[in-house]
Amino acid sequence: MAQTSMQNATNTPTNALIDETSPYLLQHAHNPVNWYPWGQPALQKAKDENKLILISIGYAACHWCHVMEKESFEDAAIAQVMNDHFVCIKVDREERPDVDQVYMDALQLMTGQGGWPLNCVALPDGRPIWGGTYFPKAKWRNVLLQIADFYKTSPQKAAEYASKLASGMAYQQLQFQANQSVSYDTTLLQQMIKKWQQSFDVIEGGQNRAPKFPMPTNYLFLLRYGILANDQKVTDHVQLTLKKMAYGGIYDQIGGGFARYATDAAWKIPHFEKMLYDNAQLVSLYSEAYRAFKDTLYQKIVEETLQFVERELMDSSGLFYASLDADSEGEEGKFYVWQKSELQEVLGDDFTLAEAYFNINHYGLWEQDNYILLRKQDNDKIAQQFNMRESDVIEKINIINRKLMARRAERVRPGLDDKCLTSWNALMIMGYLDAYQAFTNENYLIKAKQSLSKLFELLYQKNGALHRNYKAGRSTIPGFLEDYAFVIAACIKMYEATFELEWVDSAMQLLAYTTSHFYDERLGLFYFTSDEDDPLVLRKIEVTDHVIPAANSSLAGSIYWLGRFFGDASKMALADQMLANLHDYLQNYGPSASNWAQLLLQKLYPNFEVAIVGEQALEKRVEFRKHYLPQCMVVGSKKSSELPLFKNRYDAWATRIYVCQEGSCKLPVNEVVEAVKLID
Repeated sequence: MAQTSMQNATNTPTNALIDETSPYLLQHAHNPVNWYPWGQPALQKAKDENKLILISIGYAACHWCHVMEKESFEDAAIAQVMNDHFVCIKVDREERPDVDQVYMDALQLMTGQGGWPLNCVALPDGRPIWGGTYFPKAKWRNVLLQIADFYKTSPQKAAEYASKLASGMAYQQLQFQANQSVSYDTTLLQQMIKKWQQSFDVIEGGQNRAPKFPMPTNYLFLLRYGILANDQKVTDHVQLTLKKMAYGGIYDQIGGGFARYATDAAWKIPHFEKMLYDNAQLVSLYSEAYRAFKDTLYQKIVEETLQFVERELMDSSGLFYASLDADSEGEEGKFYVWQKSELQEVLGDDFTLAEAYFNINHYGLWEQDNYILLRKQDNDKIAQQFNMRESDVIEKINIINRKLMARRAERVRPGLDDKCLTSWNALMIMGYLDAYQAFTNENYLIKAKQSLSKLFELLYQKNGALHRNYKAGRSTIPGFLEDYAFVIAACIKMYEATFELEWVDSAMQLLAYTTSHFYDERLGLFYFTSDEDDPLVLRKIEVTDHVIPAANSSLAGSIYWLGRFFGDASKMALADQMLANLHDYLQNYGPSASNWAQLLLQKLYPNFEVAIVGEQALEKRVEFRKHYLPQCMVVGSKKSSELPLFKNRYDAWATRIYVCQEGSCKLPVNEVVEAVKLID
């Protein structure tokens, strides 16, 4: 047996990743590199043998991760260098965001840059000393030999550098220490927005740079702020961004769903991987935007994206898969792009309309005579150009899409990452619930409830903990703070849609566990990992809102909601403290604190509790959905209840609506339209 790996019957190398469930790890299970999964066996081996650790982090849909595997990790000579000098650990960043965060922080401190594949070299105790991303094969070999030689000849220098780097990583968290003396006014938000607006792309929407990421949390905040502050420039920017994304190549024009980002400034050229978390949050964003503006384009995007999710990312259990790869047949985007001749063959007489609608011209041309389908003109402009009614254009495009989908189904599909992640599933469940609130489609509510119930069945543990991952009957990784935070938020949103109190009870139980095992009273924030997890070189506190909200910002919003629901001043004080810790960060880094800023909106603008009590509570709730009231917490009970918002308010003969603000309630009314007048 070769020292690099075990051998199977066909003489193909097999390493310790073969027993994992992550598709990304399994992709590397037959590399000649003697990979280990992250865990105590590999870490102890490094200590026992006094060997450097090579930590290589990526994910299944990552294009350059595939490239580096093919060039380097499948090469026997390169594998020999790696095995001789390092204990090699492969990490799926989506399964282990805790590990990814620590070593990404180290990489950014060392180089000022980040990305995947993330390759980091650490001392046997796990402290990092070097990091990088993608390397061509020859350079990768040279770098590894240099690092190995440095450690062999200068171990003390390596240890000193590791100590300095670890200190720098720990120092980053000190800026979020508890802040006791903070007061808020709208000036803070105005300063944040003024600075933020300098990076608005006023032509193509989004930020004025490339690549462009959708950043749903940013635009959800800007949507709410623009309306509450009556800031037309901000509102216009949100609508411009939503339209440009929907028309761009980043959106799959025939199959629905968004790619992870666009490589250019015009949303034209996607990085073709499709992630569950993006599509989940974009469903929520477009659903809320529809409630605010009633734009039918937004409804179309929501409906098509949910069709994509159900068709391509839904597991038979009712949970949702993680992602679709950017590549098929070894080529990025091959599944999604079109040659003009193929379009002409498939569409026949319909090609002329499709040519104009989807820009089969210089604008839609990408590379190697391939076209990315994308839009530039509104339906009414296309209707004028072809002397058609707008409704006929829409009907004809639907026919064209069906033809193209049928042809595309014959192609080799992109790889599917079929693991189910708790936090991402919670985001998708919230997407369905937001779509239900916007469009009152009962099927969305049914799907959301089935999925959330299944999540608890498969991932909730007897001791009150959550697990992170699920695939083929196995759930192996303890949950992280984002898993708890997003499931708590999903439970609250499910209650808001159904008025079923059991979901609030579930949220409270999860919050109790989270507080016991993740909260640091000294800092007034929650750690990303539980106190029961195996320790890393740094126990991270995650506060920055990225493509998904920070776990702490999401949790702060839920704690504030629960405090209001139960009349619990201690919970509201905790949420206030968490927000206070981010005061300075909010002012200076608006786009990276946009979910925190949503909580700030609740504190700075009139905020209402609307309690609907009586037999017709759910019917009245449906009526409320027709009105966009971002500062309203709508709760309800069909029966008598001792909870503060319902106590002594039940009447067997009538359903009444109570509008309250800061503990002061107005006289009850019977009709939703009357309640809305009290809020306005």
